[in-house]
Amino acid sequence: MTYEEFNAFCAGLPATTHVVQWGGAEVWKVGGKVFAIGGWQEDRPAYTFKASEISFEVLKDQPGLRPAPYLASRGLKWIQHYGAPGLTDAELRDYLRASHALVAAGLSKKKRKELGLGG
Repeated sequence: MTYEEFNAFCAGLPATTHVVQWGGAEVWKVGGKVFAIGGWQEDRPAYTFKASEISFEVLKDQPGLRPAPYLASRGLKWIQHYGAPGLTDAELRDYLRASHALVAAGLSKKKRKELGLGG
């Protein structure tokens, strides 16, 4: 997946916003909370997303995947897809959708309603 494809996919998820921060990373948020990051690798694309506890345990030791630098060291369940074989584009899209849902679920009921994400 290219950064352009990553950005187009994240833009298509409900109630998302995009900023470029942290040294040029493509940062996607829902309700002001980060759910996906494209960047932080100089020589190849890297994609970082929030994962459920089960997904984190399954993915963290897979080739091309790792606990996300900085985030996971603080006890957060974030995975970085940084190399081959990693995830297929379809799998990455599924995990990005799941990350969006996890972050959205953590928003207040009022905020979810404001964003059209259900109450």
